[in-house]
Amino acid sequence: MEADQISLLLKAEFEDSNVHVEKNDGHFHITIVSKQFSGLRAVARQQLVYKVLGEYIANGSIHAVIIKAHTPDEWATLN
Repeated sequence: MEADQISLLLKAEFEDSNVHVEKNDGHFHITIVSKQFSGLRAVARQQLVYKVLGEYIANGSIHAVIIKAHTPDEWATLN
């Protein structure tokens, strides 16, 4: 699986989101900014992302991911 494919999957699930995916030696670094993360703790946010990618992790298409999930307000503060 390639970074652009993961990006498309996440953008389809998280409407009006900003998604950036990088592939590095079989690991994917995902940064996603979405209003859907408002009011959720970090673990719950990651669970939402894993829900989208779970099938691909299970079948080995995705080996490992690092997820950074932010709300738009958090992202604005970071940048």
